[in-house]
Amino acid sequence: MVFEKIAGIISEKMDIDVADIKMDSTFESLKIDSLDMVEIVMDIEEEFDVSIEEAENLKTVADLVAFIDDNK
Repeated sequence: MVFEKIAGIISEKMDIDVADIKMDSTFESLKIDSLDMVEIVMDIEEEFDVSIEEAENLKTVADLVAFIDDNK
């Protein structure tokens, strides 16, 4: 559930086919730069009602899913 929502947000923001977003995808491999990441994090914070202070430490989609699971 968390992964699907995150993948949907990334897909929408980055115009990437959701099927191309995997748990082990790195943000770098998805061509997500720091500005894109800020926008994605803002949407995820709103969607899950969490605060992501250290987004720069999150390197993969799995890292982000684990963070949400641990903090919601």
